[in-house]
Parts: sequence; structure tokens; C-alpha cells
Amino acid sequence: PPPLPLPSAMLSSRGPALCTALQRAVPGGLASFHSSARRCRPARVAVVLSGCGVYDGTEIHEASAILVHLSRGGAEVQMYAPDVPQMHVIDHSKGQPAEAESRNVLVESARIARGKITSLAKLTTADHDAVIFPGGFGAAKNLSTFAVDGKDCKVNREVERVLKDFHKAGKPIGLCCISPVLAAKVLSGAEVTVGHEEEEGGKWPYAGTAGAIKELGAKHCVKEVTISFPAHVDAKNKVVTTPAFMCETALHHIFDGIGAMVKNVLKLTGK
Repeated sequence: PPPLPLPSAMLSSRGPALCTALQRAVPGGLASFHSSARRCRPARVAVVLSGCGVYDGTEIHEASAILVHLSRGGAEVQMYAPDVPQMHVIDHSKGQPAEAESRNVLVESARIARGKITSLAKLTTADHDAVIFPGGFGAAKNLSTFAVDGKDCKVNREVERVLKDFHKAGKPIGLCCISPVLAAKVLSGAEVTVGHEEEEGGKWPYAGTAGAIKELGAKHCVKEVTISFPAHVDAKNKVVTTPAFMCETALHHIFDGIGAMVKNVLKLTGK
């Protein structure tokens, strides 16, 4: 339709005359106008971090990729982390534990969140349309005990609550890299991928994780990390997973695969 023929005096004043004109021009008045705006609100997505650093927390490149793709998709994002001690601290320059050092998962996660982070205990389905878990060993060390206990692992109480709450509410859950083990443990019968089931000469160094996922009672689906086949969508459970750094490949493939996961999560929100 053509622009509203509003006199210049009304545009400059932005006062009662403009409101009156809008009421006449919009069918149903301003209430209808605002109602339409509410229906178009962006998806609200929670991102759950597990620290800062691949070997003892969140994989930073994965977290960054998730945040970039969510931003590009127009989503509103809030980051969360459990307020608990890390399992241990790794000196990433040596790949070895740092003796006599301890850190807090929430405090470390705040590095990635640029300070804008909230305790996981405050995350509710009422405030969000979806939740996404980046990978990194923190998912297997701080969000669960998978790194130590394998199929017999325990999942952090708040992480388990969040997964069950979103699943029960029919709201999508995205996971990448090692974090699909959380869904495999908590959500009975879920379908997930961590990539391939054989190491293939070191290309898939963590391929043994697929076997543990099967032992947990979940279905493992072989997927590539590349853009052609980068994510698995379990439509029944609304769980979307992608291998990410479970594969030794170029960084842009990781970024694209995570993008496919985020895109499918946002699609499942219906926003």
C-alpha cells in the first residue's frame, strides 16, 4: 500500500495527531498494530556454557559460531552456566592439569558471555523458545561426569532439569560436539550424532563416543561435519545435533555445520 498521507506538521510533532492518524489507518486501531508486532517477536534462545576452554570448559570456537548464527537468525540470546566448581583446571599450553588451581564454571563462562551470564538454576522454559549446548570437554566434565564414568555418568542436576523441561514443553534442544551425550543420557530414545563410529586414521579421534551413546539407550546417526550433511534432526524429540570438533577438519566446516544446527533449531521454534 502507498505511504500514509500524513501532513508534515503531524510528523514533526509526533503527538496526539499522529496517534489519531494511525488509529484510523490501521484496521482494528493501535491495539491490532501492537498485537501484530508481538506475534512477530524473535525466538528467545538460551545457550548453556560449561566454562571457557576446550579441555576443561566450553569450546570457544563452537560457542562463538553458535552466537554468530543465532545473531544472524535474529534470535534473542541469554547465556547460562551452572554455579559449580570445575572438575579441574587444564593448562591449555601444556594440555595438562594445573596443580593446586580451582575455578568456577559460571565465572569462567562469563569470559565468553562478556559478563552477561546467569546461573543455570534460573533458566526456565517459560522465558525461552529453545536451548543450545556447545561442546568442549566441559560438557563431559562439568555438566556431567561422562569424561570419567562413560555410560555410567551422572548429569548435573540443573542440566538434567533443563533438558527434561524443554523436552516436556516440546521446545527444541540443540547440541554439538560431545554435548549430545547429555541428551543421550537424559532423554530416553533420543536420536543424536557425534559424527562417525570409526576413527578413520585419526579423522574422528573421539569416535568411541558413538558406542557409549548406544549403550546409554540412544540411537546414534552417522553424519558428516560438512555443509552437505552437517546436522541430525530428531523431529520427534526436537533434538538437533552436529559433530563439530569431534572431527579433525577445517574450521569453516565446523562453523557451517553449527550453522545448520542453529538454523534447524530456530526452524523448530516456529518463530
